[in-house]
Amino acid sequence: MPVALLPDRALVAVTGPDAAALLQGVLTCNVETLQAGEARLGALLTPQGKVLFDFLVSRIPDGFRFDVRGDRAADLAKRLSLYRLRAQAAIAADPTVAVAAAWDGAAPAAAEAVADSRHADLGARLYAAEGAFSADAAEADYHAHRIALGIPEGGRDYAFGDAFPHEALMDQLGGVDFRKGCYVGQEVVSRMQHRGTARTRILAATYPDGIPEPGTGIAAGGKVLGTTGSAAGGRGLALVRLDRLGDALAAGETPLAGGQPVRLERPAYARFAMPEAADAAG
Repeated sequence: MPVALLPDRALVAVTGPDAAALLQGVLTCNVETLQAGEARLGALLTPQGKVLFDFLVSRIPDGFRFDVRGDRAADLAKRLSLYRLRAQAAIAADPTVAVAAAWDGAAPAAAEAVADSRHADLGARLYAAEGAFSADAAEADYHAHRIALGIPEGGRDYAFGDAFPHEALMDQLGGVDFRKGCYVGQEVVSRMQHRGTARTRILAATYPDGIPEPGTGIAAGGKVLGTTGSAAGGRGLALVRLDRLGDALAAGETPLAGGQPVRLERPAYARFAMPEAADAAG
């Protein structure tokens, strides 16, 4: 069973009697239905519905814990504090706990393990004091595993403040609850869901002739289709306009990333509609 430390992740805790009510009114995910031992994808959005922060949220005895990019932890705590008002809740980063991931087997007993609900094959997130257990895999191994499953991460596969939850596949990965009521940016996200207006999506990418740098433009027939994200082992993720991809494939044009061919398809777990020509090619 591979265990990889994730030094680029950090934790933020929200505790107190009003923690659930505070978070329920600002996050895309539903914290009231969050089960013990579950890490659920969620986001905090701009009022315009763009993703400011993505994270995995799980329960702790007096509240909730956010597993977030380390360079975004302080900003997340500050942003949540803006919404606290008179709520009885404490919000603070917790630098004392290390974050790791384990997959393909049981987690080490020395760590608290919570199931990563984005995808069964992602396994568990582990939280423990620094040095409580040893890792037998590298951080790059975890990301290669994530990429192979087609799971995007903010800051690697899409830019914070520039993508809607649908574009980041949060609607496909349990990161948006469409029945829980209002939250910041909810109106825009709900409209995209009901009108089916998400034209841009993260797709799985296969590179037969070498991996391009993240952020490389993808084009076909002289038109920009999207940009590449993270990649490993000849596979990657890419943010792509579906309508333009469909037009390109219908015209028999090969998508190119940095001049190299790239095969684009829907991740196996996803159920959003693809252009007919693109779906046939995938």
